[in-house]
Amino acid sequence: MKTVTPDSPLVEVIQKMNKFEIGSVVVVQRRRAVGIITERDIMRKIIEPWIDPAIIKAREIMSTPPITIRDDAPLEEAAEIMMKNRIKKLPVVKNEKVMGIVTATDLARSAPQLINLLNDLMWRVQRIS
Repeated sequence: MKTVTPDSPLVEVIQKMNKFEIGSVVVVQRRRAVGIITERDIMRKIIEPWIDPAIIKAREIMSTPPITIRDDAPLEEAAEIMMKNRIKKLPVVKNEKVMGIVTATDLARSAPQLINLLNDLMWRVQRIS
């Protein structure tokens, strides 16, 4: 999991996502998740309206507040939260501090029994896109 601050320039956010080949970054302030930026956020809020990413800060396009899950929650709960909220990235927190991120791919690898839930999630997310 990679993080940025609310004041990080969007160009820096994009460079980090490209460098590490990741689809999202968690926006943190004092190790607490305050937002998340996904590829979809960049496409919808920057690329489609043709806004120059050089003039944008992370805080201006992050989805906030982020939907999170406790570090001791079961995988089934993570899958349910992701499906209910139509998200593919779920920051993991312990005492409100970001510890990592769970993705739909992580769930599929770790718990094959969740494949049906994940397929439903992907279908719902694509349908509203």
